[in-house]
Amino acid sequence: MATYPRPKPHLPLLHLPSMATYPRPKPHLPLLLITFFICFFQGKSSSWLDTEANEVVMVHSSSQDWPKRCDFSVGKWVYDQSYPLYDSNCPYLSTAVTCQRNGRPDSGYEKWKWKPSGCSLPRFDALKFLGKMRRKRIMLVGDSIMRNQWESLVCLVQGVIPTGHKKVTYNGPSMAFHALDFETSIEFSWAPLLVELKKGPGNKRILHLDLIEENARYWRGADVLVFDSAHWWTHSDQWSS
Repeated sequence: MATYPRPKPHLPLLHLPSMATYPRPKPHLPLLLITFFICFFQGKSSSWLDTEANEVVMVHSSSQDWPKRCDFSVGKWVYDQSYPLYDSNCPYLSTAVTCQRNGRPDSGYEKWKWKPSGCSLPRFDALKFLGKMRRKRIMLVGDSIMRNQWESLVCLVQGVIPTGHKKVTYNGPSMAFHALDFETSIEFSWAPLLVELKKGPGNKRILHLDLIEENARYWRGADVLVFDSAHWWTHSDQWSS
């Protein structure tokens, strides 16, 4: 199998630090989703399906042009007593990521939120988010980290949707939560390496860096597409793909 030079690391907007290198507690709303939600926060919803089309007014610490100044990946975790944003009994949480169901007695870890240094993030509003995402497909693609992100996003919105107005469907390696009245789907597609991993002669695993169609057919037509594969490129042992 041919070898490829390791790309130089960088810190993109949607970078997720690994658990081993990030000592602070993880909140229910991870950094990846925080950067994703920027456009959809703010405001209070008065009733079911009562959403406003007004744009979010952001508050910034600089008078400069904010897209150039506000890096949402630069900031710190702060304790917020009003958190969490959703209950740990959310039915869409898998067993592996449900701390309290697995016997954890404390809940203080749920009250941490991400605070960017250059701007303010309004509190998440589920109905306003669904209103902005009306008739759209949101697709999260990646490994178990992204599966955790999908569960968090679904739990953030499902509480404002009445029983009978939501459902989950499955299609191969993909699953989708549907907010029926909004015609909105929040989907997850399992593709840990994004590109294709196939078996070659001698049952040897070969990573095809030039092939992606096998996975990409599940993403085609999505309106919002979020990728994650960084976890797999940080391994250094000889068995790493």
